[in-house]
Amino acid sequence: MATGSFYPPQRTLMGPGPSDVSPRVLGAMARPTLGHLDPAFVGMMDEVKTMLRYAFRTTNQLTFPVSAPGSAGMETCFVNLVEPGTKVIVCQNGVFGGRMKENVLRYGGVPVMVEDTWGRAVDPQKVEDALKANPEARIVAFVHAETSTGALSDARLLAQIAHRHNCLTIVDTVTSLGGVELKVDEWQLDAVYSGTQKCLSCVPGLSPVTLSARACDAISARKARIQSWFLDLSLVMAYWAGDGKRSYHHTAPVNTLYALHEALVMLEEEGLEKTWTRHAYHHHALRAGIEALGLEFVVPETERLPQLNAIRIAPGVDEANVRARLLKEYQLEIGAGLGAMAGKVWRIGLMGYGCNERNVLYCLGALEDVLASTGAPIQRGRALDAAHAVFTRGS
Repeated sequence: MATGSFYPPQRTLMGPGPSDVSPRVLGAMARPTLGHLDPAFVGMMDEVKTMLRYAFRTTNQLTFPVSAPGSAGMETCFVNLVEPGTKVIVCQNGVFGGRMKENVLRYGGVPVMVEDTWGRAVDPQKVEDALKANPEARIVAFVHAETSTGALSDARLLAQIAHRHNCLTIVDTVTSLGGVELKVDEWQLDAVYSGTQKCLSCVPGLSPVTLSARACDAISARKARIQSWFLDLSLVMAYWAGDGKRSYHHTAPVNTLYALHEALVMLEEEGLEKTWTRHAYHHHALRAGIEALGLEFVVPETERLPQLNAIRIAPGVDEANVRARLLKEYQLEIGAGLGAMAGKVWRIGLMGYGCNERNVLYCLGALEDVLASTGAPIQRGRALDAAHAVFTRGS
């Protein structure tokens, strides 16, 4: 029996993703669907590739969106570069480093774990030591912006260390692309993947990837057959590469790609550096308000992501109840902790289109109201004033 059309409630999304989506992007999705080999659609695909190169700061020819979420972008990089027996240095300072390990194992590789405290950046010296102890390693994998903790690692330095030891890099930029400085070519990153639902403010469902010439050479030289048909780059690029006619590989998510195209147009209109600055600016206001409430950040300021804020739960507070009330009473979504941080932190996102003054003030006001009503030991009446002070001075 038909139950009728679905009309979702209007939320303010300030969790770890997806983020709020611009009406322009949603409007783009509603445009007429074309065939995935239609010349007009193929022309749009070329524009998407060009704009993704701008977003990644790269000239890599192998730059395109995988037709699946960020996890598929991760698998694309690992399944094409990891052969049975390949030793991979895997850096873990949160949940998503652990997923890298799972990929290495599933494709027959040998992970060598470099463990860091959750909420801290990857320690470059530990990576150096691991590479010295494992000279046969061929890949260093790390998360640039760890979504589970809000920690930002030094991708440039980690890549330098990897290359000194003749290793390629696989880099997770799911939360960093479009939100903080990321320069794939200048930092010489090799296989980089991201997602559309974070700082690009697009809908979920696509995973931008870019691979360097070094990475492409390694794929061409591999001896073992790539274990995935769908993610085999030699097949996928017959559809995405080149100009004009494409060979059929799969039915692309046409309207979702319209959305990515529009999101990338908006990124270019604002300017990449201005986008990075905007995320930092609104983080400063949120930080002022959070600290005025008497709450603490998990990540030290010098290692902290502006777009993903991990906040310690106030003593005696039922964190799940607070999130549920924010959703019910304010239509506001913030995130829970993952893995080792489950039940210990809230994750507040300031990403893309949702990174704005209205959301900062709305979140602070709602959080203060709910916490105060529970008797939490917060300093009431200061959060909005602290955030307003940042916005007033404009820095």
